[in-house]
Amino acid sequence: MTTVWLVDRQFDSKGLVRLTYATADGERMHTKELAEQRLVTGDGITAGREVDESALGESPADEVERFASEASKMATEHDLDDTV
Repeated sequence: MTTVWLVDRQFDSKGLVRLTYATADGERMHTKELAEQRLVTGDGITAGREVDESALGESPADEVERFASEASKMATEHDLDDTV
């Protein structure tokens, strides 16, 4: 399992939220989509999570630096299971 940190969240017009988690170096990412309603009724969004290596994809080259910066900030300020 690989630790990834929340680096981006995007809302769309269909009521979906796309959460992007990235490794500390920003090189690899994991994306999860969920209904916006789950943000209110669910357990919330965690600062980080453990994902299987096979669930990771390559981060876009133009996002690696930003993802690394955001992942580092999340790792410094939060525990993996903190709700953010």
